[in-house]
Amino acid sequence: MRIVCAMSGGVDSSVAAALLVDQGHEVVGLTMRLYDASGHERQGRGGSCCSPAEIDQARDVCAILGIPHYTVDEQERFTTHVIDDFAREYAGGRTPNPCVRCNEHVKFGPLVARARALGAEALATGHYARLEDGALLRAVDEAKDQSYFLFAVPPALLAGVRFPLGTWHKEHVRERARALGLPSADTPDSQELCFVGGRDHGEVVEARAAALGLDAGELAPGEVVDADGRVLGAHAGIHRVTIGQRRGLRIPGSSPRYVLRVIPERRQVVVGDAGSLQTHALVLDDFRRLAPLGERETLRASVQIRHRGKPAPAELELDGGRARVRFAEPVQAAAPGQAAVVYDGERVLGGGWIAEASG
Repeated sequence: MRIVCAMSGGVDSSVAAALLVDQGHEVVGLTMRLYDASGHERQGRGGSCCSPAEIDQARDVCAILGIPHYTVDEQERFTTHVIDDFAREYAGGRTPNPCVRCNEHVKFGPLVARARALGAEALATGHYARLEDGALLRAVDEAKDQSYFLFAVPPALLAGVRFPLGTWHKEHVRERARALGLPSADTPDSQELCFVGGRDHGEVVEARAAALGLDAGELAPGEVVDADGRVLGAHAGIHRVTIGQRRGLRIPGSSPRYVLRVIPERRQVVVGDAGSLQTHALVLDDFRRLAPLGERETLRASVQIRHRGKPAPAELELDGGRARVRFAEPVQAAAPGQAAVVYDGERVLGGGWIAEASG
């Protein structure tokens, strides 16, 4: 069949395309230009998704594989749904998850539409995840699993998607790339948000402030307080802190303190010891279902609150677009704004965004 393969320029999407070619499919490579990389420290080197260097590399890979390559400009959509959401969330005292938003709004919907326009029967990506009988499952390589980032992609879109690397381990992917002589074989994995580059995330928020109508007060310095409200110091803006952060607080005292929560209406950052970061319960907003779950249902499952986190046993009460989660054992540093994804073993049942976290 004809398959469009989304190619970021990295080794994963390169090998995904190569595997499809080996299987006899008619493959078309498609790369999205998502942001202006001028001024980024890594714009001329590997390791940053969809930078100019990676777009060129994707084109070179397609030439080696003997398949056509096209670049599509999605900068406006990416700015609106990812960068601006990122800035608004941090300015509001929350911790955003731009990779989930990118998959939800930018990568899958527009690419599936373009694939159909090109007469393709499917879209393929280099994500480490599996789809079996309509169910989204974890990848075989648990260390590289990306199913956490995919829970917000509508099932109707996932039905037209292929994940060729779902059963592969990363070391074997690199071995295949080297054997094929692909220039992306040893490209380092991206360790940072693509549009942040070498900057601090607070700089990104401040750079978008005027365009988003954020006033100086929303980004102003404020107080750092303890759980009893005693003032311990000052911060440079709530958009510069994240839950669980320890470094950069500059608070006098010998005992380590961590960011426990942010109170945006007071521009306050509350700090405390590591034990105070424990969370027993969550409220999730905008809950998405990837499995047949009722509008109102109570179930036992595992909930993962960050990409590298371990899923924790919990009881969930679903109520339309909201879910209440109570963990069997407390989890650390649950951050409002982050994604919480619900699993039954390897299967993704759904997920939502953390609205409230309580001890």
